[in-house]
Amino acid sequence: MDAVNNSAALCGTIAEAPQFSHLGGTNGERYYSFPLEITRLSGVADRVNVVAREAEVLALALAREERVSVAGEIRSFNNKSGRGSRLIITVFAREIALCADEDSNDVRLSGVLCKDPTLRKTPMGRQICDIILAVNRRYGRSDYLPIIAWGRTAADLAECRTGDAITLHGRIQSRKYIKTVGDSTEERTAYEISVVRLEEVRQNEVDSEVGGVVGRG
Repeated sequence: MDAVNNSAALCGTIAEAPQFSHLGGTNGERYYSFPLEITRLSGVADRVNVVAREAEVLALALAREERVSVAGEIRSFNNKSGRGSRLIITVFAREIALCADEDSNDVRLSGVLCKDPTLRKTPMGRQICDIILAVNRRYGRSDYLPIIAWGRTAADLAECRTGDAITLHGRIQSRKYIKTVGDSTEERTAYEISVVRLEEVRQNEVDSEVGGVVGRG
């Protein structure tokens, strides 16, 4: 199910050495994490947090500045520690391989809108639309992912409503921001999915009798 609803294919450079992350599953399997730096065509670099099984990390002897390809799914986690960003976005690696390919950052998601879209404009007048997409995975769990779209795609997405089902193609992007904490400020990183193309928008069951299915390019 995950591969159908949620897939990420990345290629980039490991920015920091992999570190132990957590124990998972009923057998206490060990997982490691590392930031993967992926450079856009514009020259801006995104840092994507990757989580992988210890066995794969050790088998490939992954280290800083290694170039790797990653195939997996995007995961979300609510950070309740009070430190750092509240919403943690990672890519869970199903497959990792050493590579010499060009940087790439391709995501495909199918999910349901959790609330109505928010449409706004930049100071230069360009439209931006924000949504939260719930993407199902195994065992009845879901990932709640922040999505952003620009221009005409933003206008199309703004026509959707809570409960609509959407399939989209995009990329994971990171951005720095300043957070005020008490009397001090600190730099944090936010993650979101930037839409490249809407593949399909399907109205929810309440509206299906009058709406049907709308394909968006």
